Amino acid sequence: MENATPHSLGIEQCRKITATAIESVDSFSDKQIIMSYSAGRIAVAGNGMKIINFSKTSGAFAASGEIVSVRYIGKGAGLKSKLFK
Repeated sequence: MENATPHSLGIEQCRKITATAIESVDSFSDKQIIMSYSAGRIAVAGNGMKIINFSKTSGAFAASGEIVSVRYIGKGAGLKSKLFK
């Protein structure tokens, strides 16, 4: 990860989340948003989640709703990696 783009994530009053260096939004619903960045994935859980902004070129991301949790998932930390070593 020597040349990885610096990543940041901010949460405002559990109602808005912003992030930088996001490569893709992998899935989203009103309950969960999953996105990828250079070191893995980020899962944001909540209620009434809405994506406000996502720019693939700049990596800027913003969403609103009631944010309950944010979880970082490292690359290769899924079930497949545990089963197929």
